Amino acid sequence: MTVPPGDEDLDQDEIAGDDAGGGGDGGGDADGDDQEDLAAEWETMVGGGDDGEGATTQVVSSVSARETNRVLNQDEIDSLLGFDEDISDVLDKSGIQAIINSSLVSHDRLPMLEVVFDSLVRMLSTSLRNFTSDNVEVSLDHITNIRFGDYLDSIPQPAMLGVFNAEEWDNYGLLTVDSSLIYSMVEILFGGRQGAASPQIEGRSFTTIERNLIERLVHVVLADLSAAFDPLSPVTFRFERLETNPKFAAISRSSNAAIVAKLRIDMEDRGGRLELLIPYATLEPVRELLLQMFMGEKFGRDSIWESHLAEELWRTNVDLTAVLDEQTMSLGQIFDLDVGSQLLLAATPESEVEIRCGNIPMFKGNMGRKGDAIAIKVSNRTLKESES
Repeated sequence: MTVPPGDEDLDQDEIAGDDAGGGGDGGGDADGDDQEDLAAEWETMVGGGDDGEGATTQVVSSVSARETNRVLNQDEIDSLLGFDEDISDVLDKSGIQAIINSSLVSHDRLPMLEVVFDSLVRMLSTSLRNFTSDNVEVSLDHITNIRFGDYLDSIPQPAMLGVFNAEEWDNYGLLTVDSSLIYSMVEILFGGRQGAASPQIEGRSFTTIERNLIERLVHVVLADLSAAFDPLSPVTFRFERLETNPKFAAISRSSNAAIVAKLRIDMEDRGGRLELLIPYATLEPVRELLLQMFMGEKFGRDSIWESHLAEELWRTNVDLTAVLDEQTMSLGQIFDLDVGSQLLLAATPESEVEIRCGNIPMFKGNMGRKGDAIAIKVSNRTLKESES
């Protein structure tokens, strides 16, 4: 403590007493300062200063930040991404999945292909009843367009993939049998009990017996698929191989578009799903036929229009040309022809004359005369090269 001037004669004890008293007052001031510092710190945390509106805004922002940090559950995530399994089969994709699928190249709608698949469902119901000796119901869930790579990634494991070849179209297709249908087929073909759940043993590959039975099932499906396409365009679907790994069933580029028909097969309380994938490149040879509208059991043919067209064709006038003889001449000989030049024909009165319609030979006959007109008596019909 500093002694003020003129007070040097103060007692040292008094100075010590003053220091002790001053120390007590400083302790009280320190407690007040601590409270003020704590209050200032709280004000700084909630917005700082004496501005009440800033503090209120900061508190609301803190509450909102806590609300936005709430964790979404799985259902909300699936709905956001458009991966809701319950409605994905019946509704259009939404969310991010719709944005991803928007890059898929749009293709023409193929009305006749839907008719073919409907015919396949009817045929397959009868064939599978005979194959399993049980009551089988086959239904077509839906037909959709998808990229081939996306389809391979979406195949649930375990599954069997049958690769088949369309011989007349010179391309391939894919038939996918899911695990539920595999185990159901094995159980029903070996006389399993009804009402019992199909055993699904995870973590093991399919046995030889299971592969052979599913291969027979694939043969049945491909035979009915060929029969369904017969009224439109005869084609033979030949089984190639059976795969369990989708990587070994790559029959097309990942970016190529394909059409997928999903079939549901129910056998009493058992069943599963069967998916048929045909790339658009495979259907290209019959694309024009698949684009036509379905007009009944004749697959796009209108019998009334056909009858009217046939009647009009019979009344059509055509020009016929009678060719007596033909010669091969060089270009120089043709340029040497002048007015009065003569061409010698190798034809005789008994030679046959060819009658043509345009450039197509139709008949052959002998030349004669009827009244004042020159006539030709038809002796036989000339076959076209395609008919010979």
